[in-house]
Amino acid sequence: MNQQIPIAKVIVGVVAIAIILVASRFWVSVPAGHVAAATLFGEVQKETYDEGLNIPVNPLLKFHEFDMREKTHFESAQVPSQDQLQTQIEVSVQYRLNGNMANVILKETGTIDTMIEVQLKPKLRSLLREQGKSIKRAEDFFLEETQEQLQNDLTAGMAEYLAPKGIQVSAVLIRDISLPPFITKAIEAKKEREQEVEKQKAELERYKTEQQQLIAAAEAQRQAAEEEATKRRLLADAQAYEIEKINTAIGNNPNYVKLQALEALKSISKDPASKIYFIDSNSPQPLPLMHLSDDK
Repeated sequence: MNQQIPIAKVIVGVVAIAIILVASRFWVSVPAGHVAAATLFGEVQKETYDEGLNIPVNPLLKFHEFDMREKTHFESAQVPSQDQLQTQIEVSVQYRLNGNMANVILKETGTIDTMIEVQLKPKLRSLLREQGKSIKRAEDFFLEETQEQLQNDLTAGMAEYLAPKGIQVSAVLIRDISLPPFITKAIEAKKEREQEVEKQKAELERYKTEQQQLIAAAEAQRQAAEEEATKRRLLADAQAYEIEKINTAIGNNPNYVKLQALEALKSISKDPASKIYFIDSNSPQPLPLMHLSDDK
């Protein structure tokens, strides 16, 4: 009896494990950001399974998970332009899988790695070479409008081609452009010449500005000199006119001298320290002389 108890327990344990194993086949858990496609005896099923717990499922199904999160693929290719020169272009493709087409991807291509190798990379290289045919010169790849047009055309072409195959392309971006070495040297030499020309233009502009400032200063000095000369000429003319008027007054009226003498005497009389002398006191018109300081 004691020997039958362990055997019974073992049988119960085995049955329990078998039940658990069989029961676990009736549900499937899909990780976040993933989707699952199923096969039954090698045949791909039409239904796909979203992230989370899916109950019930056919216990005979085999599940294949696909990551639907956004990814980036980097690619580098030699792109010929119309001048027959090869330009190295590096691009990145931002894409994600269409979860609703996971069964199509599994049936027609297989894994996501196979999808990249079979569908994405060949088409991307083909489009790059095709776009290069519209570029006249290799150095035109450096033009902003050329790069923008190239990115737009690549994005549109890749999205249109890969959408029916289960890949959604959001953007194709240019990461780097490497021209042939001799073209790069020629461009650098051209830039150096342009910089030298700009430097010479700046120097010439500075010289012109300095000359204009000197001319303006000289013009200001000339105008100031002319104004000073005009002022002196007007003052001299006024003094000459005054002298002429005095001479005319003296010639026309001898009493003018007497009047001036009286004005002088009037001014002298206001200063008590002044001494007055007369020239020829017997003259009917003696002229006074004033000595404000007499040390004798």
